[in-house]
Amino acid sequence: MVTGLVRNPDHQAEVERTGAHPVVLDLEAASLAELADHMVGADAVVFAAGAGPGSGAARKDTVDRAAAVLLADAARQTGVRRYLLVSSTGVDAPPEPGADEVWAAYLRAKKAAEEAIRESDLEWTILRPGALTDDPGTGRVLLAPPPVERGPVTRDDTAAVLAALLDAPGSAGKVLELRAGEDELLTAVTRVAG
Repeated sequence: MVTGLVRNPDHQAEVERTGAHPVVLDLEAASLAELADHMVGADAVVFAAGAGPGSGAARKDTVDRAAAVLLADAARQTGVRRYLLVSSTGVDAPPEPGADEVWAAYLRAKKAAEEAIRESDLEWTILRPGALTDDPGTGRVLLAPPPVERGPVTRDDTAAVLAALLDAPGSAGKVLELRAGEDELLTAVTRVAG
């Protein structure tokens, strides 16, 4: 069974439509014990949360970094070894001088989350999608270690790649960039996990 954590109760029905079990939990306010209670018996965890548009620099840190680390801590506490982190393209370079303060905070938070997860003893994979679009998925992607030229990718294809990576233990310990591309999705995942 898949469990989907949501902060907003209004999103429960959306999670249920996918066949997953929704749990309302605010990762900014949850304790380690409270989060771990929902993870007992899990095979893997995927961190795909984000502070979202319109949030300030402080929330980029509390969600995009601190909540990702909290999930890793809860995974270790409950014996969950597999951890997939959705990060962001562009985190390897410092923010451009004069960049928007909130955007710079976002990149710093994502990079700090990556560093914390990489230093853990978990079987982690870090996925850095390009600009996410709401277009229908195509089933064709570019999935490769960095650096990769910037570009978009659909949310549908990103979710499908994450699901495929869960079944690809050879992708553990890898940082992968994701864009729209020409490779069939499962072929792309198999290639990077080989």
